[in-house]
Amino acid sequence: MRPWSQNSNIDIRKWLISAICALVLPYSNAFAAETQTLVLNDTNEAPFTTEAGDGFLDIIAREAFHRANLGLKLEQLPPERGLLSANNGLMDGDLSRIAGLEKVYPNLVRVPEKLVDWHFVAFTRKPDLHHASWAMLQPLTIGYIKGWKIYEQNLKQHPQVITVDSPEQLFAMLDKGRIDVALYARSMGQALVQNMGMQNVRIIEPSLAEREMYIYLHRKHADKAPAIAAALRDIKHEGLYTQVCHSKLAPYKAETTQCRVK
Repeated sequence: MRPWSQNSNIDIRKWLISAICALVLPYSNAFAAETQTLVLNDTNEAPFTTEAGDGFLDIIAREAFHRANLGLKLEQLPPERGLLSANNGLMDGDLSRIAGLEKVYPNLVRVPEKLVDWHFVAFTRKPDLHHASWAMLQPLTIGYIKGWKIYEQNLKQHPQVITVDSPEQLFAMLDKGRIDVALYARSMGQALVQNMGMQNVRIIEPSLAEREMYIYLHRKHADKAPAIAAALRDIKHEGLYTQVCHSKLAPYKAETTQCRVK
């Protein structure tokens, strides 16, 4: 029998590699085809979401989508435009909105597991304002971000309202004294005040409202909602949710009640 030459050994290795690739590639390509990436609008800021993608909800939502065999990409549009884009199917959904929006935006489907709690509060530099309530705001000049439905709904008759497109604009107006009160979410406002180096800004306690926030998907993705909800529940039961929440809110000395799993 003729002994194998070095070239023959090389030919065998090439054949083995080709054979392995022929077996593996169809499965890897099938897996890639099954992993769909959804693009959601994101109205959050640090410590919930960040440009680096390492915020509390960046991590939790991405993990939930991964467990549901989905990819997740977040984009930031102004809140009102982002909501309309999600409802019209130009985006695949919205990361965090209050319950009940599906009644007004019928193309949106709510993922039936809470993503996070938001505490809606009033920030001010005025030392004489105490005990926040919707009625207390009546004589004041207030500002909030356009598209935040809870403020739109509760301040329809308010005579002195200024709406802006971004939280940075909102708190810059507060810093310059153009508004008496800035209405925003507690943890994100605390982080923004710290990041902007603002002085003598405080929250008027208590919260004006506390709401559970949910992921919304366009109805073409309604079949994916149960799997995302199940993944969120698992993440909470495993303790990952609370662990990540505390680690991301702690640097801003933010209220951690939203870290509780209910």
